[in-house]
Amino acid sequence: MANVHPKRVLIYTDGACSGNPGPGGWAAILRFGHHEKVLTGAEPHTTNNRMELTAAIEALRALKESCDVELHTDSDYLVRAVEEGWLERWQQNGWRTASRKPVENQDLWQALLEVMRRHRVRFVKVKGHADDALNNRADRLAVEAMRKLEAAMTS
Repeated sequence: MANVHPKRVLIYTDGACSGNPGPGGWAAILRFGHHEKVLTGAEPHTTNNRMELTAAIEALRALKESCDVELHTDSDYLVRAVEEGWLERWQQNGWRTASRKPVENQDLWQALLEVMRRHRVRFVKVKGHADDALNNRADRLAVEAMRKLEAAMTS
């Protein structure tokens, strides 16, 4: 018989950018029980918001089955868009903001919505660069990914 209780996964994500736009990095730390998986990546020309979104998308994409997810992020942009209904309004308005401008990062918002369909996700806003050890670690990993890319671009 299949497990009727989805796995509970804790995720911490962060994004970093040198310049905005500029080279950027993202990181995600996924924890399930005693297991941990760390994901990182970087892009040569991006924004901080794109890296924050990418971290969340890649973390959820990495889950192999439907899960109950608690996703911690220091991104107001991400948390507010999901929790305050911005995403629903943008979709209802044909991906336009309240001022009728095209929604920035629409491609990533659509990708996030797609990966969220498989899971029950609760977003938790954490204070950036504060006393949260996992958030600080995700930040260090995102910056490290960005710096590795920058070094590769200059060599």
